[in-house]
Amino acid sequence: MTKTIVATANAPQAIGTYSQAVNVDGTVYMSGQIGLDPTSMQMVEGIEAQIHQVFKNLAAVAEAAGGSLADVVKLNVFLTDLANFAKVNEIMAQYFSQPYPARAAVGVASLPRNALVEADAVMALG
Repeated sequence: MTKTIVATANAPQAIGTYSQAVNVDGTVYMSGQIGLDPTSMQMVEGIEAQIHQVFKNLAAVAEAAGGSLADVVKLNVFLTDLANFAKVNEIMAQYFSQPYPARAAVGVASLPRNALVEADAVMALG
């Protein structure tokens, strides 16, 4: 088994004891991304801006690992308000195309930094 840590300055630096992503033999496990701007490390305002930033952050990590969002096979989305689920679908379509990855959307009580949305992903390379 070959395990490689993936890191990029184009996505927010870890705010805890985790890596941005880990590549294990071509399967890339991307840690959860919230709506932090990678330059300022400040949360962007509003649910729509946060959803866009989450996908931009995941795209940056995917690129650093040698792939793209098109290589994502599983996506988990966590929302503090499931009423925003339709917005996730609408915005996700701007970053992903068919065939879409497998996905789960889960309502949660709270997220780090008072984020409204978080997503993690699994990407298959090769």
